Parts: sequence; C-alpha cells; structure tokens
Amino acid sequence: MVAIVLLCTFSGTYAQVAGVKTNLIVDATTTMNVGLEIATAPKNTLDLYVNWNPWEPGGGRLIKHLLIQPEYRFWFCEKFAGSFLGVHLHGGLFNMAGVKLPFNMYPGLRDNRYEGEFIGGGVSYGYQWVLSKSWNLEANVGAGYAYINYDKYQCGNCGKRLEKDRDKHYFGPTKAALSIVYVF
Repeated sequence: MVAIVLLCTFSGTYAQVAGVKTNLIVDATTTMNVGLEIATAPKNTLDLYVNWNPWEPGGGRLIKHLLIQPEYRFWFCEKFAGSFLGVHLHGGLFNMAGVKLPFNMYPGLRDNRYEGEFIGGGVSYGYQWVLSKSWNLEANVGAGYAYINYDKYQCGNCGKRLEKDRDKHYFGPTKAALSIVYVF
C-alpha cells in the first residue's frame, strides 16, 4: 500500500510540464518570438505564441507586426513527444509595405502600405522530436481563416490614404513553425 501511495505521489516528478520555444523560421525574418506551452493533462497542452517585429529595415520595406496565437493541443502518445493536433486562434496588428511574399500573395504589398488588424483561427498538425531530457525540436503547420480589416496607403512611409476600413476574408496557411523547445 505504501508503495502504491509513493508511486502515485511521486510518479510525475520528472515529467515535463512546460516548454519555452522559439520558431526558427520566424527568427530568420528578424521577428522576435517566444512560445510558452503548459501541460493541462497527460495528453493535452496549451500553447501561446507571441511574435513582434517593430523594425523598419529601410529601402521602402516595412514589416511591423504583432501576432498572438494561442493553441490547444491533443497529443496522440504523450505530451511533448510525437504527433499532435491543434486548434488555434490568432489576432494581431500589422503595418507592412515594400514586401514581396511567396507565391505572389498580396502583390499590392510591393507598391503600397497596408495597416490594420486581423483575427481568426485554424487547425494544425505537428510533431516533436525529443533531442535530450530538456530539448526538443518541433515542426508544425496549420491552416485556417483570418478576418482582416485594413487601410491602404500610397507608399511605405508617406502618401495619402487610398482606401479606408477595407475587409478581407483569408483562407489558407495560418501557421508554419520549426521550433527549438526547452522543456522542464
């Protein structure tokens, strides 16, 4: 009986209950980002990512933005190891110009400035590889919806407002991450 009580009391002592991470893909864009993931049950975690880019790189480019993206995750085996499915929300602010996005997405960003906010949600799939007792590598992709409200300006740092309170409904990728994770 004593062994059962001790086993139940101390069995989770060394289990990972949280992780702090950074998305290496986002790091490559000079965007500061941090994620915090907390276990809520043996196969469930809550993840919160914050990305912030206050920089004006020059040359007519402007990529200022703030993104907050909470996500609930269900792990197929155990938390912080293997496959998971996620459901996420996202919201944020942006002020962008002079940017060429992949796949010719939003070609107007090359010649105009867009300032606004967005909110939405989506689903994701990911996998974490255990590298050591305290370090993991995570890959995660997601798709979903975003409602975008914006004003359009003539050029990056100047120019008159061309359009006000425009709306866009976006369906497509909402998440791409290759993260290094410190678990504890």
